[in-house]
Amino acid sequence: MTQQSTEPQTVAEDAGTGSRQPAGRSWLDRYFHISDRGSTIGREVRGGVTTFMAMVYIVLLNPVILTSAQDITKAHLDAGQVTTATALAAAVTTIAMGFLGNVPLALAAGLSVSAVMAFQVAPTMTWDNAWAMCVIYGAVIVLLVVTGLRELIMNAIPLPLKHAITMGIGLFVCLIGLVQAGFVTSMPGPGGMSGAKPIQLGTADMLTGWPVFCFCVTVLLIFLLQIRKVPGAILIGIIGGTVLAAVVHQLAGLTPKDWGGTNAPVLSGSFVSTPDFGLLGHVSFSGLGNVGGITIGVIVFTLVLAGFFDAMGTIIGIGQQAGLADKDGKMPGLNKALAIDGAGGVIGGLAGASGQTVFVESTAGVGDGARTGFASVITGTGFALCLFFTPLAQVIPTQVAAAALVVIGSMMLTNAKHINWDDPATSIPVFLTTVLMPFTYSITAGIAAGCIAYVAIKAVQGKWREPGWLMWVLSAVFLAYFALSPIEHFLGVHH
Repeated sequence: MTQQSTEPQTVAEDAGTGSRQPAGRSWLDRYFHISDRGSTIGREVRGGVTTFMAMVYIVLLNPVILTSAQDITKAHLDAGQVTTATALAAAVTTIAMGFLGNVPLALAAGLSVSAVMAFQVAPTMTWDNAWAMCVIYGAVIVLLVVTGLRELIMNAIPLPLKHAITMGIGLFVCLIGLVQAGFVTSMPGPGGMSGAKPIQLGTADMLTGWPVFCFCVTVLLIFLLQIRKVPGAILIGIIGGTVLAAVVHQLAGLTPKDWGGTNAPVLSGSFVSTPDFGLLGHVSFSGLGNVGGITIGVIVFTLVLAGFFDAMGTIIGIGQQAGLADKDGKMPGLNKALAIDGAGGVIGGLAGASGQTVFVESTAGVGDGARTGFASVITGTGFALCLFFTPLAQVIPTQVAAAALVVIGSMMLTNAKHINWDDPATSIPVFLTTVLMPFTYSITAGIAAGCIAYVAIKAVQGKWREPGWLMWVLSAVFLAYFALSPIEHFLGVHH
């Protein structure tokens, strides 16, 4: 792959004029450069399905978050409408990423963005105004892409920090998987000096319940298949885990409550559902002036941070894992991917699903061989089918899908071999970036801490020019991010 263009090029294009495309290639192969990236159509389909199975939970989880809040008029959202909006927005943005960006990145409603929408934005305005704020923040990110600033920021981050972002995301998705499976839970009661632990093994420091058993078996199965170099190990593991869960569910007489109230491995009633597009297009900019300029500014800043750097870190990590980045960690065709990710905020607002962003679960498909945008088209098609076949998506237990995240986490940690751990100027920022992502449950927090530490250390070493002006600007922005609460208090912004 050449780095002379911003677009991924084929082998024939790299060879110069006079070379010919290999005979017998399908239009899919030519359009998505499948052979050029060392993949096959079958592998792309498998990777796309794996990513879909790993992140389909968002169709159920996003409505839980958004319907748990009420707007300034005390109005609640309809769960059925939010479910439809979530599947619709994910399908549109993911398919667009596949066809236009040609990278194996899947998008859906960002949980961090949804949380901000539900608990910070909605209480200060109507839901229609909240969707307008989502459109505004998406437009701001698109503007940053169009001006080239977003790609400039990504390219300004030093290579060791890019490796750290990949590692941090690996630990982050692993922790997400462990929590979703119930292998790790939060400790009830206060922590700190009282002696209570913030997290624990299972319940009361022991693993309990058949769902956790199914998770453990699925993780072990995937690892064993990988050791045997079985193609599609992750997808086979998820299917095998789902079959096991269905058998256990029947023999042990379990209920949906035993599976955490989420997906139970049983199909009850019809497998076809009717979508409700009641939220589509319910965006209103009228009345935003009553909210206050400072409040709107803080909300937009928070939403941009939640969507901007989480997606940036994810794209960097997946780009490296998929082998799409060069030796400096730069990915060709990056600007298109960033533009589509930014447009996800606008699309999510128009659909009524909150901002769409690249999901770390895309690593599941990449780990199963996905290398091109065709895998994203497959994943997006799965979300489109969810509009009508939501009951089928609910058959895959969350605990089984979570196993893929743990496996992918282990694969992403291999980037540690690229770090010079003997150099504190490198190892300290890398350490902070890596560990703070899972420990704070925030990709943004990890990137922020790593950038601040990097420029601070360089300054102490007398190498303050080395990071570059953009890294200094980023560090100032991240300092404001960490100090957002006192800044809001100073400005008189209350939630």
